[in-house]
Amino acid sequence: METTQHSFHELFAQLGLPSDDGSIAQFLQGHSPLSGAVALPDADFWSPAQAVFLRESLLQDSGWALHVDALSVALRRP
Repeated sequence: METTQHSFHELFAQLGLPSDDGSIAQFLQGHSPLSGAVALPDADFWSPAQAVFLRESLLQDSGWALHVDALSVALRRP
């Protein structure tokens, strides 16, 4: 298990997305609410590379997993 701690802003940067507060808020608003029936990596708005990163982060319980989980929760809010 990787023990490196990352920030939510760094997760967006790692995904190749703008990572400032306004851009994150806009992304969340534009893609919410995500159905509970859809696994986060399976959402249709990710590129294949982004989906692989998200899936592997969760499967490997990497240092990103906490923020990937937080992203999933944030996207499921109405």
